[in-house]
Amino acid sequence: MIVCSCNAITDRDIHAAIDWMRASDPETIITPGKVYRALGKTPDCGGCMSLFLSSMRQNANFEVPAELRGLKEHRKRG
Repeated sequence: MIVCSCNAITDRDIHAAIDWMRASDPETIITPGKVYRALGKTPDCGGCMSLFLSSMRQNANFEVPAELRGLKEHRKRG
């Protein structure tokens, strides 16, 4: 399915980029900007962002790595 019509990015493209990023760096924080860069594109109008984020969230590799979760709370306690 086409997610970003300005750049012809599909949900498969998004999932492939997320999978590639997670495989190359298991501790990376994946953002929409990083996905666009991985695909060699830049955001244009932003109209797709809600669908783009929804597609990203559907990927099991999108999660923040366990060792990076709660860092903000940990710093406040320490």
